[in-house]
Amino acid sequence: MLKSLVFVLSQISLTVLNFNKTHYVEFRMKNYYEVKTKVTYDHINISNSTETKFLGLIIDKTLSRNQHIDQIAIKLCSACYALRNLKHIVPHSTLRTIYYAYIHSIVSYGIIFWGRSSNVSKLFILQKRIIRIITNTGVRESCREAFENIEIMTYSQHIFSLILFAVKNKHLFTSNNEIHTYKTRNYLNIHLPTVNLTKFYKGPYISGTKAFSHLPRHKKILINDMKCFKLSLKRFLCHHSFYSVEEYYEHTDDKNM
Repeated sequence: MLKSLVFVLSQISLTVLNFNKTHYVEFRMKNYYEVKTKVTYDHINISNSTETKFLGLIIDKTLSRNQHIDQIAIKLCSACYALRNLKHIVPHSTLRTIYYAYIHSIVSYGIIFWGRSSNVSKLFILQKRIIRIITNTGVRESCREAFENIEIMTYSQHIFSLILFAVKNKHLFTSNNEIHTYKTRNYLNIHLPTVNLTKFYKGPYISGTKAFSHLPRHKKILINDMKCFKLSLKRFLCHHSFYSVEEYYEHTDDKNM
């Protein structure tokens, strides 16, 4: 990988490459032995960085998303402050519009990549604080009903995005009915491959597979009509207001949604 990086750098003209803004990241496991690496171009050193921003997502050399989550938390804190000041001068419907116009994009962007991070709970706490402001819910009252009433997804947004990722990229997955022709109870499920790396297991490919396979059967059969499927899926997740992925997997079939 490093040789490829050096080769690419060697093909770029000095008039194009700004060395003050150029750096490289060595991705490695947490327990990997530290190796001193030096990358140069025409006797100019390329600086090493422990983290980088790629397509709006901040990742570090161990593929951690904690730095990205910290940045989202800062934005959500600012949103809380703004909504507290606005709630006294605008109606409830306007606050909900503001949520979808600004906050929703912050919470949902790239969530399939950082939604299983160890410190993601701090964002969910801030999201609940925002919902309390919008719905005027007390600090000792549960937010589940408030989430459902204004049709805003909780941690379910992560599940929603994972399932849509799996459905929209069906060509990347293998379903059980492609492996055998028997119409078993799970023949509509996506085949779960065997993996060894925890990073990959918690990633969108495996998580999307599991999230889709856990859907009630009457939801899965709608995937050929994407508009109907998305509407039904959103209604299902808004109604249940799951607070964690474990809570979603503990849920049993619901024929009414």
